[in-house]
Amino acid sequence: MLFSDTYKTIDSESRGLFKDRGSRFIGIAIPVTSQEEIKSRLAELKKEYHDARHHCFAWVLSPDRQAWRVNDDGEPSGTAGKPILGQINSRELTNVMVVVIRYFGGILLGVGGLINAYRTAAADALDNADIVERHIVERWHISFPYAAMNDVMKVLKEESCGQTDHLFTGNNVAMEITFRHSASEQVTGRLTRITGLQMKWLATL
Repeated sequence: MLFSDTYKTIDSESRGLFKDRGSRFIGIAIPVTSQEEIKSRLAELKKEYHDARHHCFAWVLSPDRQAWRVNDDGEPSGTAGKPILGQINSRELTNVMVVVIRYFGGILLGVGGLINAYRTAAADALDNADIVERHIVERWHISFPYAAMNDVMKVLKEESCGQTDHLFTGNNVAMEITFRHSASEQVTGRLTRITGLQMKWLATL
């Protein structure tokens, strides 16, 4: 069972292929983290496969998988984007876009044939991908008196926090730390009890 701060995605781009009655369906699964990245990659693929009839796609973003979109790119409504999305969702993936590029073979496949083709090409691309589990991580800036160094380091070690960018200024120490989102209340609670320590949230990644 996945924890609330854990999600599944793909490690790198992968491809698949399905052929039916002369038409070729090239599935491309791509790890993505933003809509800007999605737009850029789509533009690249449309340029690379400029002679293809259709560039259909679906994508899902964010650990809760609530941001998503499908596009049939001229195919009959519901025959391309939704079947592609179904393959992403059936694997419980996020931060993924799957594009299926169709080269038309001259024979109409019908609604059922199209749904099967786009679903199968997407499935093949995802089956060829390495699926990985990732964690939602919080990044904070902390500063504290040098005298509190031992107390701070004890907490960071016991809570398995990452640390970078150490800066020593006079009697004060500053650094950036990272920890899993699910440990946020525990870590921040322990650190804020240390005299003179200040914390500033930077990002949730």
